[in-house]
Parts: sequence; C-alpha cells; structure tokens
Amino acid sequence: MTQNTGGTPASEKRGRKVNIAYFLLPKNHVAYLYDDYTFRQGLEKMRYHGYTAIPVISRTGQYVGTVSEGDFLWKILDEEPNSPHTCSMKSLEHLHVRDLLRSDHYPPVRITVSMDALLISAMNQNFIPVIDDLGNFIGIVTRKDIIRYFSEQKIEETTEPPSKVV
Repeated sequence: MTQNTGGTPASEKRGRKVNIAYFLLPKNHVAYLYDDYTFRQGLEKMRYHGYTAIPVISRTGQYVGTVSEGDFLWKILDEEPNSPHTCSMKSLEHLHVRDLLRSDHYPPVRITVSMDALLISAMNQNFIPVIDDLGNFIGIVTRKDIIRYFSEQKIEETTEPPSKVV
C-alpha cells in the first residue's frame, strides 16, 4: 500500500489562481519612454538598453503603448516616400514617440489577469505590460518568467510525488 505524502494534487494546482504580482518586474526596474520624448531620445534610450521593444507611458504614469525598433524604422521609411531615405537623427527631432504608437501593439493586462491569459499574450509579445485599475503602468511580466512558470507546473504534474511504502 502506498501513501501520498507529497503536496497538492496537480488538478488542484491547475484550478488555483496565481497572483501575477509574484512575476511582476516593477516599474522602477523597467526601462520605459515617455510619450513626449522625441524620436531621437526614444531611439537613443532603446539603443542604450539594447531593447527591441520598450513600454511608453505618459508623464502622469498612464500606460500609452509599446514601441519597437520596427516602429522607428517604418516611421523613417514612411516620412518621405518620393525621396531617398537619407535623414539624420537631427532632422527627426520634431517627431515624438507618441507618433509611432500602434493601438494593437502590446496590449496591457491588469494585475488580476490569469496565468493562462498571460500565456496567450506571451505568444505574441516578449513582455506583457501590467496596469492597475486606473490604467497606470506598474511593470511588466516577461515571456521568460511565464515559460518558466508553466514548465515548472508541467514538471510537477509529471513527477511522481514521493511515496512511502507501508
């Protein structure tokens, strides 16, 4: 006869709600751009940090969107369709980061979102911006942390709990 001495059954773990605050990288540890930054300021900050995408917030802390390297590139290419594309960073000073944003790019989630919903978002995004009930940016959850969580869950489900033979 065997007796289960190991933890919670996998079926109960799947049904348990996980607080994503555990996975949250808070705003003060995340590089972000303000929407009123110039094109040049935004691109320089992205280059400095080596990111391919970065959250954009307003000066009041509201999440406005996320901008990617591609957004900067497409804006340069779209600016003057009939002329050669040789422009200097100085000539882009009149553009602002807010001019690059797309509404469907990197939608935010609330802190109360389920891990399953995070997983769905992570299929299309490197990170998921997290906002509070007022729309204020409070941080991000990375795809790496989401994958780690689900892989640990899978390992726990497939690993036989320690048994005691009586």
